[in-house]
Amino acid sequence: MKIVILERNSVGLDIDVERFREFGEVEIYPNTVTTEEIAERIKDADIVVSNKAPMNKESLKDAAKLKLICEFATGYDNIDIGYCKSRDIAVCNVRNYSTAMVAQHSFAMALFLIENLHYYDNYVKSGAYGNQSRFSNFDEPFWELEEKTWGIVGMGNIGRKVAKIAESFGCKVIFYSASGNSTCTEYERVDFDTLLKASDILSLHCPLSDRTRNLIDLAAMKKMKKSAVLINVARGPVVNGADLYTALTEGEITAAGLDVLEKEPIAADNPLGRFTDSNRLIITPHMAWASVEARERCVDGVYRNIKNFLAGEPSNVVNG
Repeated sequence: MKIVILERNSVGLDIDVERFREFGEVEIYPNTVTTEEIAERIKDADIVVSNKAPMNKESLKDAAKLKLICEFATGYDNIDIGYCKSRDIAVCNVRNYSTAMVAQHSFAMALFLIENLHYYDNYVKSGAYGNQSRFSNFDEPFWELEEKTWGIVGMGNIGRKVAKIAESFGCKVIFYSASGNSTCTEYERVDFDTLLKASDILSLHCPLSDRTRNLIDLAAMKKMKKSAVLINVARGPVVNGADLYTALTEGEITAAGLDVLEKEPIAADNPLGRFTDSNRLIITPHMAWASVEARERCVDGVYRNIKNFLAGEPSNVVNG
């Protein structure tokens, strides 16, 4: 049995992957990007572990022995599921390993923006606070979450976790189902226009699909409250970056927190990279999923997927 791990660095060097050697020969590569690299490295593989490396006909066609592709991820946008099914190659992902961390990061960004923490941290460290006569400073307004409306797109596991936390802060929670197939009954489901108009904070937790690509464009942001805060921890293309830049510069919304972008790492020509006011825009480098605990759960999930597959009891198969 030969296992090839194409993107070992994607889960961090602090997380052990040596446990996979109990299944057989293991080849480990720090990163694999091009189709040519992929094809060469997996040509003799029985099992491939990937993350973002394209898994399609061009990269897989010479991998005659390949039986299983495991993702160091929940999303499998990089895999041609139809082609894998035609080749009888099973595909497994890891579910729910990052739910707690993504929800936590959503609130970290929201609170950073709502409370103007960047401004106040700078105020103290600049010496301005030490030079004033009064004990407190609240020159830049900030707000409570209590009694605000927290809107959600995508009421899956992460969306529900966010909703539960928002409720604990005293928020009213509403949500929009982009697919129209949500079974959630715990929270009020609204149409898209209502979601935009009513939300004080709007957080995105939906998969990328034809329905959600560019869902949040300039037209949508013009329907939002000018005091609204947008949080995107879903997929970059759910928000039109150029339109968000326009919305921020023209005051259509107050602020945005992004952990994902249309192209990653950030492209040199992305206008959001020029928006330097961290009181109104915070961008993190697609790290909401990546707590130590979440990455450990992810690797452990892949380990269990391989173990179950070899035992004839496959789990988390997405093309079965």
